[in-house]
Amino acid sequence: MIGAWAAALCFVLAPFNAMAQQPARSGTPPASSSTSSEEHSTATANPAKATLADMAWLEGRWRGEWGTRIAEQVWTGPKAGVMTGVFRVVENEKALVIELFTIVEKPEGLNFYIRHFTPELVAWEKSEPTVLNLASLDAKKVDFENPMNGLPKHAILLRVDADTYTARSELMPEKGEPQVTEITYQRQKPVVEKPSPVKKK
Repeated sequence: MIGAWAAALCFVLAPFNAMAQQPARSGTPPASSSTSSEEHSTATANPAKATLADMAWLEGRWRGEWGTRIAEQVWTGPKAGVMTGVFRVVENEKALVIELFTIVEKPEGLNFYIRHFTPELVAWEKSEPTVLNLASLDAKKVDFENPMNGLPKHAILLRVDADTYTARSELMPEKGEPQVTEITYQRQKPVVEKPSPVKKK
């Protein structure tokens, strides 16, 4: 049975089935995630050895265009064993979904927690957040895997350069075709506030 997470996500993705989703191809990585021998040499052999320092590059503001929709993320840096993130999708000045993320460092490795909300912060997941465990990590790719179900099965971050990455979500529902969604994000520079004008006495 597809849970609230998948049902809500399907609602958000519905107009983009042909454009933003495509059937997953078993055993065939996307072109942007191809690895060279050099990348294999830098891979984390044991994900349990990964720390939040390996994810520090995510800190900051990110923006991606998703058809007519805008996807935005804001991540804090590693501190006290956790990173926090906020995500929203906006279309025609309307917020469609809010997501809260945490990446938590534990003795066995990194866990990625996801929870979805309406703009009024009504949780879509009525019981508990989705949890994904770090499956692999290297300089170009981070792969979190859901051991419980396929909604999503994988959340993958593909680093293009210091200011660009692609978020890839792979859903594997109990019924129906596997679906893949990708959004490419660009790092946003901090907004420099203009100094207040000096009032003349």
